[in-house]
Amino acid sequence: MADLNAHAGERQNRAAAMRLNLFAYALVIPVTLLIIGLVGYPFFFAIWVSFTDQVIGNVGKFIGFTNFAYLAGTSTFWAAIQNTVVIVVVTDILKLGIGLGLALLVHQHFPARGIFRSILLLPWAMPAFVAFLTWRVMYQPIGGRINLILTQTGLYPHVVDWLGQRHTAMGSVIVASVWRGFPFWFISILAALQSVPQELYDAARVDGANAWQRFRDATLPGIKQVIIATTLLSSIWTANAFEHVWLLTQGGPSDATMVFPVLAYFGMQTQRIGEAAAVSVYMLPALGILVIFATALMMRDDEQ
Repeated sequence: MADLNAHAGERQNRAAAMRLNLFAYALVIPVTLLIIGLVGYPFFFAIWVSFTDQVIGNVGKFIGFTNFAYLAGTSTFWAAIQNTVVIVVVTDILKLGIGLGLALLVHQHFPARGIFRSILLLPWAMPAFVAFLTWRVMYQPIGGRINLILTQTGLYPHVVDWLGQRHTAMGSVIVASVWRGFPFWFISILAALQSVPQELYDAARVDGANAWQRFRDATLPGIKQVIIATTLLSSIWTANAFEHVWLLTQGGPSDATMVFPVLAYFGMQTQRIGEAAAVSVYMLPALGILVIFATALMMRDDEQ
């Protein structure tokens, strides 16, 4: 009798576990299908299209690496590589410096600190379309606010076509991009600073550590993971960003600010869908390496 009861109880437990597993699968399957439909299918379809000569109105045929070879043989493609790397690296360095400095400042106690924090977030809260159009107006050679300030104050007596000259266009795009993006770094680092235990600073002061030593030994280890994650996200967003270059220079003058997203958009404008997809696929290895490198850094810190 006892054996029968034991077997019956075991069957009930297995049935309950099976029902629980089925319920878990029922919850996961819709999300999985949604991810496949919204992310997986477009991703792999874009890769497939990059190997075809598809144009608008024509499904095209498989042509192998012809699109990639054609792009690699153009000067515009290599200019896009160089400019994308420059914009990502320089803007990330500047945004890190500005965001870290402001976060350390605002982390201190002073009057109206909350209002100051809110003001610093305004560039990030402003729609990108509005922000970069505003910068375009400010950069105008005639009537632009920057030229007016320089000429009226005597800092520089000549009118500068900031967006129309090769030697100033890239710097102008970088300045506008940094202004638009530094609040994300600021708020991320500030949140990390608030999680650093105060006891670490107190112990460092007892040991006679100066401000730099406290930052190096207490602050930096506490915010390192956030800096790595923010760098990864910011690099991906900047490399894939379209509006900052398109609204300011449209990739000019003479490809001085051409980047991958704008190059892909030109392919779409000329209805060469396969070529435009190939531009996007060219970015995948670099972004994949960046993700792997950042993930390895964070995992190494977790193991230490």
